Amino acid sequence: MANCPKCGRKLTIFDWKPNCPECGVNLVYYGMEERLLDEADAAEAEHARLQKRIDRLKTAFVGSKLTIVRIVLSVLPIAMLLLPLCSVTYSGPFIEQTTTNINAIEIYNLVSSLDFDALFTMIGSSLLSTSFIGYAGALVCILLSLVMVIVSLLMLTIACGPKGNPRNITLNIITIAFAVASIVFFNIFSSNISAVFPEFISGSIGFGIFAYIAALAALLVINIVIAKKGLEVKYKQCFVGGIPAEEYFELVEKGTEKSVIREMMAKALEAKEEAKEEAKEEAKAK
Repeated sequence: MANCPKCGRKLTIFDWKPNCPECGVNLVYYGMEERLLDEADAAEAEHARLQKRIDRLKTAFVGSKLTIVRIVLSVLPIAMLLLPLCSVTYSGPFIEQTTTNINAIEIYNLVSSLDFDALFTMIGSSLLSTSFIGYAGALVCILLSLVMVIVSLLMLTIACGPKGNPRNITLNIITIAFAVASIVFFNIFSSNISAVFPEFISGSIGFGIFAYIAALAALLVINIVIAKKGLEVKYKQCFVGGIPAEEYFELVEKGTEKSVIREMMAKALEAKEEAKEEAKEEAKAK
């Protein structure tokens, strides 16, 4: 059973009245003022923590001209994927020569209409297995590269964190590596498919993949420049009970007694009120 918060008397199921039978204190409202103060401090402390995250987020996106350029360069590679990344040409005595330019839209259509039976047939074929590995490798690498671009864009929200710059640069390097690997795999596909069907199928790299890699390289450069110059986060001053949030957190971390903190809060609020009154008097005097 519960105890009286004032005198410590053990309460039973028969003590149904709101007052303690021993000391008569109201069990519902006893200490409510203190609890309300604690809740107010907790709310202000949480707001101070959230404000720091918001300040870092603002700095990461619009903290300087470089960060604004970084946002544009973070989105630019996605647009470059709409350009022709590569092309496959089909020809033959009974087939009119046709060239298919492959970009992000064609890749999506290809993945969404994937025929697994045909894939297993190609894997088991001694003639087509190497070509399939090259084609599949190029497809997987470019998709992984796109995923890394999206992840890098999302990671900008925490770019001003302690590991923000190394993380951004590492993600950019991995993204470029996947893009370059896609070229290597496609060349494997192109050379092998041309060897198997020299007069029917051929593949070639398009200018879009180089534009894509160039956009990724530009993003890497801007992240390196930002890492070298640094970003100064301008934190908005927050208060907990009238004292600066940083000072409050330091006092709590040190284990300072609540009564001492309350006394400091009271003095800080009193000083603020005095400053307001002085400002009013000066305004009236003018």
